[in-house]
Amino acid sequence: MSASDTPAGRVDHGRLTRLLGDPGCAWLLDRIRRRMERAEPLTGPVILAAPTDGERAAAERLLGRAPGGGRSLSVRLDAVDTILRRSGVSPDGLATAVIALTGPVTLLSDARRREADAWHDAYTPLTGLCSERPELADWCEHIRVSGLVRRLARGPEAARALVASTATALRSLPADPAVSLPAFAARALGDAHALDDGTPLATLVHSGIRALTGFPDGTGAEWRREAWASAGLLKDALSSTVLTLGLRGTPALDWATGTGEPAVLTLRQLTRTPPREAPPVVHICENPTVLATAADTYGPACPPLICLQGQPSAAALTLLRHLHSHRAKLLYHGDFDWGGIRIAAALLRRVPWHPWRYTTADYRAAASRSPMAPSLTGTPATAPWDPDLRAALSELGVRVEEETVLDELLTDLAP
Repeated sequence: MSASDTPAGRVDHGRLTRLLGDPGCAWLLDRIRRRMERAEPLTGPVILAAPTDGERAAAERLLGRAPGGGRSLSVRLDAVDTILRRSGVSPDGLATAVIALTGPVTLLSDARRREADAWHDAYTPLTGLCSERPELADWCEHIRVSGLVRRLARGPEAARALVASTATALRSLPADPAVSLPAFAARALGDAHALDDGTPLATLVHSGIRALTGFPDGTGAEWRREAWASAGLLKDALSSTVLTLGLRGTPALDWATGTGEPAVLTLRQLTRTPPREAPPVVHICENPTVLATAADTYGPACPPLICLQGQPSAAALTLLRHLHSHRAKLLYHGDFDWGGIRIAAALLRRVPWHPWRYTTADYRAAASRSPMAPSLTGTPATAPWDPDLRAALSELGVRVEEETVLDELLTDLAP
């Protein structure tokens, strides 16, 4: 019979309260309950260091004698059990008396088993999700074993609600056509703020989106925005832009190309009305000076050119993925320095491209023509498209910016 099953009716409640229910015995009741929770025997001494006068007096009334005058207070549980039985205060002994005073005691082993069962049940909503979306099977298993849900939820009940809402959101993704993140949250989850940054639900859904779309791991606000956008959820559809020249496929692009002017495309435009066509080849540069000079030089005759303006934005990645999916060949050039190498490598992990005068041979040739090139600084980085490029940069130790090779780039862009 477990501690919680022990009968508590055969006690003299008045006498028991005076003996064991005294505030000075609170420490003793607490120690006894802990032993009962662990199914340990109620025998042997329990010791209280530095007891108060009230705690000593309560122990003396309980035992019918002074418990000793040392610096600590020692009470033998089997002695208390005997007193309670012989006096008729609690004929069934100490355990029954403690339950009568403090309520049922739950065995820790039972509590742990129930909690383990509750946590197991918390992941039940993933079963249906994985059946409907087999591409999320590995992610679902990771969520079960990684501990992420336990860190996000306060307990199994909250965890089940969190997992259920996550499954509801992921069933509706990717969104097509693209929609704002708050609008999607309101429609799918009944709360426009359910997927706001920092909420447990946003963290879990964001993780599932990356598994759903294959979006690479990363950090930072721009990376989070791009990951949402990969599933058609626009966290900020207007501030993310990309600069283009010579690209056609929408009325606005056709007009800009016809006048030889650069065009700025927002993420909203690209997710709602992407270009209807893709040219066979698209050049990509890192710095806007290249694009502006190409517009000045060639005007309406300039071939398609896209400028990242540093790290690729969500808009830039959306456009490049669209062009790649329509079989455009993407040619990339960036600064020959460690920052430029990192930008190019990050882009290559997301969108396939080929180097445009951006190899070891191109760097050595450009460096030899630039005796006044600034020194290379920063932490070295690897160029996946050309493993020898890192060694060449370290050897020569100079940075070559796109503006330095502008004439060569413009020659390649000549109509």
